[in-house]
Amino acid sequence: MSSSETSQTSGIDQLIEIMARLRDPVGGCPWDLEQTYDSITPYTIEEAYEVADAIERREFGELEGELGDLLFQVVFYSQLAKEEKRFTFNDIAVNVSRKMIERHPHVFGNVDMRDAEEQTVAWEAQKARERAAKSQSGTEVSALDGVARTLPAMVRAQKLQKRAARVGFDWPEASDIFEKIEEETLELKEAITADDAASIKEELGDLMFVMVNLCRKLGVDAEDALKSANSKFESRFHMMEQIASDNKQIFADLQLDDQENLWQQAKRKLRT
Repeated sequence: MSSSETSQTSGIDQLIEIMARLRDPVGGCPWDLEQTYDSITPYTIEEAYEVADAIERREFGELEGELGDLLFQVVFYSQLAKEEKRFTFNDIAVNVSRKMIERHPHVFGNVDMRDAEEQTVAWEAQKARERAAKSQSGTEVSALDGVARTLPAMVRAQKLQKRAARVGFDWPEASDIFEKIEEETLELKEAITADDAASIKEELGDLMFVMVNLCRKLGVDAEDALKSANSKFESRFHMMEQIASDNKQIFADLQLDDQENLWQQAKRKLRT
């Protein structure tokens, strides 16, 4: 593509053309020609996380580049689909535009929405109608349909629980969940006593699932809560290492009681 051609082409058209050239059987890139939907999926997930990381760090200069990398993944999939005569990038854009218009009747239609909460309820109702429309067999559609299996386990757990709650399968109050936590903890202890590895894994999973449910019921995003706990642990651990270094100590050589003492010192220092 010459410089004169690029100046007369929109950014997205240029990107689509670049992707087509990369996949050209004659003169294309060998690596790009070898790729499939499955092989580029991990890169797509990685790029999405890099977008989230740039936003979290408020590195908006990096964000532009990361969004471009993520957009390129969409263009890559659309090129694969075009080669198989399934759909094109334009089809993707047209379909998502239609979907957004349908899901926002308060913006593009004459429906009145009083607040964001009411809008969320209407959004979920519309998505439920869309899921039902996809069913070609005439059988009842599950309330859990459409929750991607490739989501991180904690995120997926929260989404599954939200879906179940919408059809009434939920604890009335957050306090009701503590009894279930005690029950799952007891079952885990029994599995540990029995030294049953499979049961230990299962019971740990059950306990984690219930904890996610407690987060949801309290209005706390489970993933955000764990991220905050990770950050707090990191800060305290780094402080422990710093205190040990200031005392001319090697942290790894200290006894556990001494390390615990440093942990308490780190907590106090970070509170001030």
